[in-house]
Amino acid sequence: MSNAPSTGADARSARWRAGVGRVVAGTTLLAAVALLPWLSGTDPALTVLRARSADQDPTPAQLAAVREQLGLDAGPVRHLATWLAGLPRGDAGVSWVSGEPVLPQVTTALGVSVTLMLGALVVTIAVAALISARTLYLGSRRRLRRGRAGTGAAAVAALPKFLLASLLATLFGVWLGWFPSSGWEGPGSMVLPALALGVPSGAMIGGLLDQSLPATLNETWVRTWHGCGFPPGYLARHALRRTLAGVLPQLLPTVVALVGGAVAVEKIFNIPGLGRLALDAAVAQDLPPLQTATLVLVLLGVAAGLLIQAVRRALLGPALRDGALPALHPPALPRSRAARRAAGFCALALFTLVVAGLLRDPLHVDTAARLLSPSAAHPLGTDALGRDLLARLGHGAVRTTGVAVAVTVVSIVVGLLLATAGKVSAGLTEVMSTLPAVLVGLLTTAVTGPSVWGAAGAVCLVAWTPYAAQAAALLEQERASGHLHASIAFGAGPAHLLRRHLLPAVLPAVLRNALLRLPTTILVLASLGFLGLGEQPPTPEWGRLLLENQPYAELAPWTVLGPACALVLLSVLAVSGVASGRRASLPG
Repeated sequence: MSNAPSTGADARSARWRAGVGRVVAGTTLLAAVALLPWLSGTDPALTVLRARSADQDPTPAQLAAVREQLGLDAGPVRHLATWLAGLPRGDAGVSWVSGEPVLPQVTTALGVSVTLMLGALVVTIAVAALISARTLYLGSRRRLRRGRAGTGAAAVAALPKFLLASLLATLFGVWLGWFPSSGWEGPGSMVLPALALGVPSGAMIGGLLDQSLPATLNETWVRTWHGCGFPPGYLARHALRRTLAGVLPQLLPTVVALVGGAVAVEKIFNIPGLGRLALDAAVAQDLPPLQTATLVLVLLGVAAGLLIQAVRRALLGPALRDGALPALHPPALPRSRAARRAAGFCALALFTLVVAGLLRDPLHVDTAARLLSPSAAHPLGTDALGRDLLARLGHGAVRTTGVAVAVTVVSIVVGLLLATAGKVSAGLTEVMSTLPAVLVGLLTTAVTGPSVWGAAGAVCLVAWTPYAAQAAALLEQERASGHLHASIAFGAGPAHLLRRHLLPAVLPAVLRNALLRLPTTILVLASLGFLGLGEQPPTPEWGRLLLENQPYAELAPWTVLGPACALVLLSVLAVSGVASGRRASLPG
């Protein structure tokens, strides 16, 4: 791929390749969804009949009638063709379970989810602004003398959304009565779910922005403008504009996740959103609403991707086209003492929890001791079956972190490889970022069968998209930098450019992103296991501990406090460990 500034013909060719990638990826995805009942190995008629009425015992005659009614004997290709033929007429079919038209259901659910997404996006932006405000303020005044550890952002980003939703619903909905704790009846119903979705997302975006700002504030033009007497506010605005171009692509998976991946929060607050509709349809193998919801999510992802790309190019301006961008290499700030202290504390706390837990039996059931509060006999209390939570936390540590780290490493490698492919992978990234991991898990385990590594493979299929989007944006900026063109003029080849310039500029930012997303990976793996697609009980696993005990969070909060704190400690340890390892000299 050429590293020279792009011409008009190159730009048209890139847009064409990206468009073809979107069409191919979207078509492949819809075909895979259409095959779900046939891939699962179960009788689609039996699944639909049980979804209609779980109490009755299906007879062969009833199953034959359902097959004839739904046209299942015609096969998935015929069904998909019929469904696609009806879309131009506004006919998305009828639900196999309820018999109601699909399009009104999907449009109503989409309106709810988009409204919730906009509210959560406001919270996301506000939290991100709060986290990065200090760095922007000090840097614009040339007073940024020490790197930040990012532990606060990591701790908030590690909070499970469904647990935060339960706490908000209990505290502000039930106890204080300030906002509705359930339903979707007005603007007040949006406040608590928007906070539950937006606070962790904002912490992740804000953490990435906060770690990227020092590189911009160390660029030559900032020092020049400061020396010429430009006001700090002016410098801050332009530094933020320059930095946002690299962070903005992370809004794509965030926005889509707020629409299609907010299933747990929608269930807690009883919100009839699109993610909940898609999951219920996938579990019941109700293809018409599932295919329609998937198509809507794909179109939403493509539209959001195009909008974000246009905004990012507008932020960078002509410098991107003309190859006049400075390189974004982070300045070498002194090691943060707070980062070292945080890393040491988290490592010691996790080590203590794991060792103490390994000395106990995680599978011993004592129904007489269920939901006991923390005591000397059970330091973290017991769960609903009377099992010791400290034991389950300790025994699940290695397996939980091992699988999550393996998924993260594979996702980073895949994301970087696809990012280097250029525009041809942009459409694939936009389409795949729209998929809820649960839907991918259903498709994957239909072929591989339920297992921990099958669930890990399903998460890998979608977890690479944030890294690909981020790496592609940063690579595009780096290719437009003057020093890269100088290297090319001196005869540097593609391998040298990749090894000495492109990867060093991209990899640190992608790694920070991955560390912030590590707890989310653990929770997604646990959600698949909770649906019977991944790790099966009674195997202890941190995410599963949270999901199993979430119904008891109000009655026995200690059942979720231990695993939630473990996730926070792991996230803070990862981020602060990297921060404490960075060393550099102060910028001039």
